[in-house]
Amino acid sequence: MQHTTSVWPMYVSLKKVEKQVGRWTSVKWEIDHLLPTTHEAPEGATLVLLELHKDERASYRLNIDLDNAMLYLVCDEMPDGTWVPALLSADQNVAAGCLEGNTPVLNMLMPEAIACWIEAFITQYGEVEISAHRRKHVDGRNNQGPSSDPLRRD
Repeated sequence: MQHTTSVWPMYVSLKKVEKQVGRWTSVKWEIDHLLPTTHEAPEGATLVLLELHKDERASYRLNIDLDNAMLYLVCDEMPDGTWVPALLSADQNVAAGCLEGNTPVLNMLMPEAIACWIEAFITQYGEVEISAHRRKHVDGRNNQGPSSDPLRRD
C-alpha cells in the first residue's frame, strides 16, 4: 500500500514486558517498532494504517500544537491476553473512546515526519475553528434542570 495525503501505512510490532512487583508478576505491552512500509517489516509486525479524516482536523491541530504530540495505537486483545495492533490515530478523542470501551490503547511520542504530514493535511483541507460548546445542564430524559423549572424567573 502506498503513502498518500491521508493514509500512511505502518508496520507495528509490540513487545510484552513482565515486571516483578513483590510476589506478583505484572504484564505490560509496549510498542517495539513503528516503521513506514518503505522499510522491511520487522519480524512479527502487523500492517496498520495511520489514516487522517477531515472531520478530525481540530483534534489533530490540538495534538500537534502540544510540546509532546502523541500517536495512539488501538489494539485488539486476544483470548490468551496477547495484544494485536489494530488502528493508529493522531486523534486523542479516538483513543479516549476506545479506553472508555475497555479497548487497549498504547501511546507514543509522534515522530516529527508524521507531525509535518498532518500539518500538510490540515493546510490542504483548511483549519477548523476550535470552540467549546456550552450546554445547559438539562437531563432531557427526565425533563429536569434549570431550564425546565416552572418556578424559575430569569
